[in-house]
Amino acid sequence: MIGWIVLGLIVLLLLYVASIYNRLVRLRALVREAFSGITVQLRRRADLIPNLVEAVQGYASHEREVFEEVSKARAASVNAGSVNAGSVEATAQADAQLTGMLGRLFAVAEAYPELKANTNFLQLQDQLANIETELQGARRYYNATVRDLNATIQSFPPALIERPMGFAEEPFYQDDDPAIQSAPKVSFARPAA
Repeated sequence: MIGWIVLGLIVLLLLYVASIYNRLVRLRALVREAFSGITVQLRRRADLIPNLVEAVQGYASHEREVFEEVSKARAASVNAGSVNAGSVEATAQADAQLTGMLGRLFAVAEAYPELKANTNFLQLQDQLANIETELQGARRYYNATVRDLNATIQSFPPALIERPMGFAEEPFYQDDDPAIQSAPKVSFARPAA
């Protein structure tokens, strides 16, 4: 009788370990899928950039340095965004650099009112805005899946079995912009009357 109870407990324990393992596998797959979503949006944005550069170049041909820097940032973004080649940190850094270069490109465009009124340029801007919105959503989804995976890995009892089974915490997708790295200071003190 005791042998059956022990056997039943061992079977239950093995089933519980298998369920933890399966959950970790599912969460890891979601993280990889989410990162792939980011790289897809980065690729869409990178594919749009040559058209933007060409539109601006037609009006501001003397801004060659900006165009070259945008092209270099685009190439770095494409290379870092490759799922096989890039880490989350490298992809985020290349993404931030390309975002900065796009800002410079649009600053050049601001100096040319006829460019800002160009239908093709306006369509490209709209497409870029849509891609940026989808990219933000992909980043949030990735970070949510990483949060779920990391919380599960750090929890007890999965923490006992995750390392031997090859699971590790994943990094969050972070923007290195110092302006958004710290929370604003808010004072709840009443002003002196």
